[in-house]
Amino acid sequence: MPDTKTPDLRLLVADQVAGSIRVLALPDGRETGRIEGRHLAEHAGFLALPGARTAFVDELAGELVVLDPYGPDAGRPLVESTAPVATPAEHLAADPSGRLLAVTTGLGRNDEAWSDLLTVVDRAAVTGRRSVRVRTRRGEPGVTILPGGPGTPGPHSSPDSRGTLDSPGPQDALVVLRHREPGSLTAYRYADLLAAAPSCPPAEPAHELRLPDDDGHGDAYDPVTGRLFAAAGSGVHRAHREGALLVPDEPLPWAGPGRGYYLRLDPVRRTLWSCVRGGPADPGRWPEWSNDAWWHRIDNGRTGRLSLGPGLVFRLAVAANRLAYARVHPDGDELVLLSDTPDGPRVTERLPLPAMDGAPRPGGTPWDGVQRRAIAASPGADTVAVTRGGHGEIHLFTPYGPPAPTTISLPTPLDEGGHLALISPGDGAHRDTVGR
Repeated sequence: MPDTKTPDLRLLVADQVAGSIRVLALPDGRETGRIEGRHLAEHAGFLALPGARTAFVDELAGELVVLDPYGPDAGRPLVESTAPVATPAEHLAADPSGRLLAVTTGLGRNDEAWSDLLTVVDRAAVTGRRSVRVRTRRGEPGVTILPGGPGTPGPHSSPDSRGTLDSPGPQDALVVLRHREPGSLTAYRYADLLAAAPSCPPAEPAHELRLPDDDGHGDAYDPVTGRLFAAAGSGVHRAHREGALLVPDEPLPWAGPGRGYYLRLDPVRRTLWSCVRGGPADPGRWPEWSNDAWWHRIDNGRTGRLSLGPGLVFRLAVAANRLAYARVHPDGDELVLLSDTPDGPRVTERLPLPAMDGAPRPGGTPWDGVQRRAIAASPGADTVAVTRGGHGEIHLFTPYGPPAPTTISLPTPLDEGGHLALISPGDGAHRDTVGR
């Protein structure tokens, strides 16, 4: 059926190098809002919140910023609220209500892990402690938040809804860090973190569950089952809470050689997705890497994978009726679209993407000093947006539009690919509680 939500879409475009955030109305690309001097933490990404809100971390300012992308259309400010956080931001997550958030720190522009700071934010706090920083363990930890009760997000379906943040709050909620070297899932009581003394004291874990791998990369949480997921070399490790304890469940295999370096919850199909990479360990030989889309049905336990092609494939985007991956390769880049069938996902389209000046080259790493691509979609629509790093261009692909993509040109180059988030009111994107 036609993509009837297209007129209501808002595309958030971050040029983290130039320092700007723009809001574009789709499909025409009209700018409805803009803030300058904001440098998005690209690794932590954008985080969807209830009420069509979106959060990100400003790397330079050291602030969590909550945006109201539809606010300027209704006379409200684009920036709804801010809170101080520690940077460089590695990962960003919320509880299902969007009230409680957590930000971990990573390497930034450093060769070794040096920061052990974790920040927690209670958006509903009117007085008292709204943002608190504590020390945990140096590294590049992933993060998920396990709510403390049966509270679920309210019916925030209209674009002008502020969101009620109806949540049990910090009482009994857990912040879970996925650590590497040694690998572990470490749980902290959210209320204890908010009550911590000033000056970034060490935080005492409520429970720690050792993992067999020291190479974790990728996190997800399913609000329906209450299960968290952590990707690592040997598979996807699973756990659930019993009180303040983390109880391991049977891990999920990668169903073949390689391992996934990314993990995402698809709230439409209730499926976990990743991209499994195989091939030589030498990053200079990245054109030889194999890439498979890996999927796992949460409710029936089915797992599978299918080939996307060689080169660099990383993040993916979840749309209403399809999944999208961007593949970079010296022989030509492409957007790979997957559709669901009763027998499982299938690759249904491979659409060429215009070449990037400054694209990764064989013999060099595909992520240092090169241009990249960002990709975005909304679970409430079927438009897919892909950037052309260094050219200041965004390409829009719609299944019911013209065969060629629509191109939006921006006044900044989108060096390093920029970053995107596509928003549709009531799309349920906030059910994926980890920043992307």
